[in-house]
Amino acid sequence: MDILYQIRSRQDSFSAGEGRIARLMLDDVGFAASASLDELAQRAEVSSATLSRFARTVGCRDLRDLRLQLAQASGVGSRFLDPTGAPEQSAFYGQIVGDIETTLRQHLSGFEESRFGDAVRMIGKARMIHAFGLGGWSALCGEELQVRLVRFGYPIAACRDPVMMRITATSLSDQHLVIACSLTGITPELLSAVELARSYGTPILAITRADSPLAQLADCVLPLQGAETSFIYKPTAARYGMLLAIDVLATELALAHPEDNQERLRRVKLALDDYRGGDDHLPLGD
Repeated sequence: MDILYQIRSRQDSFSAGEGRIARLMLDDVGFAASASLDELAQRAEVSSATLSRFARTVGCRDLRDLRLQLAQASGVGSRFLDPTGAPEQSAFYGQIVGDIETTLRQHLSGFEESRFGDAVRMIGKARMIHAFGLGGWSALCGEELQVRLVRFGYPIAACRDPVMMRITATSLSDQHLVIACSLTGITPELLSAVELARSYGTPILAITRADSPLAQLADCVLPLQGAETSFIYKPTAARYGMLLAIDVLATELALAHPEDNQERLRRVKLALDDYRGGDDHLPLGD
């Protein structure tokens, strides 16, 4: 049982006393799981009978079962109940790190907040989102968009097959959205699919070079920079610029509705812990 969901989903039907219990438990799961019944009743200003009735209302057998469920919920991880802190920075070999840092600074300085605001509004209006990407990293970033957006409740599908892109494009309308990912913005198959989607009135959000043919087809562009170093034996550092754009976009989407998305992320963590276990600070995925 996901006890926090059970409590949240019933908030509108609770009595006044049950509502105080619900707010207490949602605001401080750790206290609710460890406190005595007398402490719970006193803090919520209710009787023991109201506590027992509340337990049955949210699907528990009794108060003991409720406290067990709360203890399990509090063990999911405090960062999903009251998220704080920042991720630690990893270390790589100096030259690779230097190229990545330079690329990230260049991209960050070229980003405009208004563009991300426009992208958030486009995504919010779409009945369905399709992420198109071809050629390695762009295809992977289309799938990364799917991973990042689906956890916030957005309907999205990623496609890396050029024929399937064309088939998908014919089914779209102005109620849909295509997010086209391309480090170069010149891949013929991607351009063809985007042009086809545009012909049916589909809005286009592109993550690509600002001076590229793909950018010219887009209603909104999150611009990338493609400058490369002479170190030819490693993958392009520009791909980190695309990932940065996705990170910024996903964070903007998350913060547009922080409480709802905090709950969605908590559900993801709960489901993963139940499935695979592991340390609380494992990523939400693999």
